[in-house]
Amino acid sequence: MATQSKSHPAFSVDIFQNEYLADGAREVNAIVTVTATGGGTPVGLPSADGGQGADAAVVITVDGSGSMDYPPTKMRNAREATAVAIDTLRDGVAFAVVKGTHEAVEVYPGGGRLAVADHDTRKQAKQALRKLTPAGGTAIGTWLTLADQLFDSRPDIAIRHGILLTDGRNEHEKPAELRRVLDEVAGRFTADCRGVGTDWEVDELRRISSALLGTVDIVAEPSGLAEDFRAMMEKTMGKQVADVALRLWTPANAVVKYVKQVAPAVEDLTGRRTEAGPRAGDYPTGSWGDESRDYHVCVEVPAAAVGSEMLAARISLVLPAPDGGSEVLSQGLVRAIWTDDLVSSTRISPQVAHYTGQAELSAAVQEGMAAHRAGDVDRATAKLGLAVRLAHETGNEGTFRLLQKVVDVVDAREGTVRFRKNVSEADSMTLETRSTKTVRVKK
Repeated sequence: MATQSKSHPAFSVDIFQNEYLADGAREVNAIVTVTATGGGTPVGLPSADGGQGADAAVVITVDGSGSMDYPPTKMRNAREATAVAIDTLRDGVAFAVVKGTHEAVEVYPGGGRLAVADHDTRKQAKQALRKLTPAGGTAIGTWLTLADQLFDSRPDIAIRHGILLTDGRNEHEKPAELRRVLDEVAGRFTADCRGVGTDWEVDELRRISSALLGTVDIVAEPSGLAEDFRAMMEKTMGKQVADVALRLWTPANAVVKYVKQVAPAVEDLTGRRTEAGPRAGDYPTGSWGDESRDYHVCVEVPAAAVGSEMLAARISLVLPAPDGGSEVLSQGLVRAIWTDDLVSSTRISPQVAHYTGQAELSAAVQEGMAAHRAGDVDRATAKLGLAVRLAHETGNEGTFRLLQKVVDVVDAREGTVRFRKNVSEADSMTLETRSTKTVRVKK
């Protein structure tokens, strides 16, 4: 069992729902807000030999394929960004730098191991960045496999995070091979993925970041890489506990229809369930620092008579325990009460309504952009018009502004739009890449 930081945050679970169901109704919806606070900043932990151990591990993988030389500023900015990320590492963090082409090559420290960050290793790692010269193809599965092997060299470290930068498509590897690798490494480490320029595929990079419970974003101009890498590394340095799972227990004859993270971004966790005892299943949430996230849980329960009340789900935050069991960090209850009062049963929880709209907004953007790529302008216009209306209704100003770069908004309230002429590829990809980002419910 890997060692967790000695100081991890305190977790709380808040449930938002309308527990009243109409006679005959079976679907129960709830928004689960999970908040982690007060963990403090982790520091290097003492190792068994009295030296300085590591409480987290980071592998930075930079695309070194030939396309990174077009223009030459792309690789130069990638090296500078990697140096910034190395400087942001906290003392005591284990780390490595990998160059990714049609194969994966260790840039620093080499020998299939991780270095431990201090003044000297940071300096050595930045000097080694001269090895990041563009040549070769792109086979991302090999990059992930090497990252996994490097993390595996330190089985004592629980918090394992990768940063992956690419500028192109995974052209030197069959899709089935990448899927196989993702299945193999999912749950072993998390990773944030970045695409620089506009020659990479949004869906491909999103599949990778989704499997590894990380983020995906576009850095359209290489000059923006350094600040983006700094922000990613600062966030990673704030992680204090890994492998937290959302555990759902449901009563007999109840069915979990879906579990989705809905803030800060939409991520469907339904297919990630692992059984955790009778009528219980765990859904992975990855690593946590001081932060708050929202999840939408939908459970189908057996219908009951008016006046009946039941526990529809028990939701727990759990952490693997050294004895092989689980430590319960916090817990909340989802209820169902059947009523013939129309006002009570038709009232929609503001949180449920808001995040249902946010999920629809994300899907509308992705479907609209896919239709546009396929040349179906009518469907693309309809879907992005719906996205404009939903962004307006839910107050998602960030997505609304991105939509305005792709369509002219005639009437936001009605969702009437026209496609703009000469839309840049960067604006289209930025909208699609950031379509899963949501806004919280306004208090």
